[in-house]
Amino acid sequence: MRVKELFAFIRERHAIYLRRQKGLPKPWTDDPILRKFRFCNIYRELDTVTVWIREHWRDPHRDDPDLWFAMLVARKVNFPESLADIGYPSPWNPNQFVKILARRAKEGKQVEGAAYMITAGVGAKWKGVPKREFLAKAVFSPLWKNREAVRPKKGDTLAAFYERLVNAGMTVGSFIAGQIVADTKFQGVLKAAPDWWAWAAPGPGSQRGLNRVLGFPVKQPWKVNDWQIRLAELQFEIDKLIKKAGMPRLSASDLQS
Repeated sequence: MRVKELFAFIRERHAIYLRRQKGLPKPWTDDPILRKFRFCNIYRELDTVTVWIREHWRDPHRDDPDLWFAMLVARKVNFPESLADIGYPSPWNPNQFVKILARRAKEGKQVEGAAYMITAGVGAKWKGVPKREFLAKAVFSPLWKNREAVRPKKGDTLAAFYERLVNAGMTVGSFIAGQIVADTKFQGVLKAAPDWWAWAAPGPGSQRGLNRVLGFPVKQPWKVNDWQIRLAELQFEIDKLIKKAGMPRLSASDLQS
């Protein structure tokens, strides 16, 4: 495993964040790749959109049993200005959601963030329907109706909650479900999940990434259980280097990212 190389990236990328926070001038690193290209923060909780979601939605509504639903809306839109206009979406009001995003679009304002692929429509019924209406009517409303069956429960593991999300409704695939779990695990009953540090969901990028770390062909496919086992092995090795460097502990979902 290319553990030392991966850790060198982790350490330097986080050092860039700390240098920026101190107000130091550019360049924040001598690494040519990190200087030229953009990378997410090593700790997801430090990313700009996540910080906004945490401060405006997640923490103020930490006791809402359907916080997970708000996190779904947040990640499907993924643009703080739009989220601020929409307002916290629990209880759910689909007409308000559509109206506000339609107004922003009419005014020529940005509606959604570019970090995630936001599905426009699935099936002939939704062909040509604006994305906001598809999300409101085909994705969010059915999930809201079924919220009691989906919401986190006492004694849940992150893995169990993730499986309910993946099977709950349209366009809530592995990637978005993993994002919802990563947001929701900081509040409510999921804080006590036994797999809080150890669980992560494989996505296309993290499967290719693990292949690179292990020296496998980049496009080699993975079975989910095999990917999770090898990620756990990598986390065990990275944990030792993280601790030695005096950095905050890295969860499996952060390591995956």
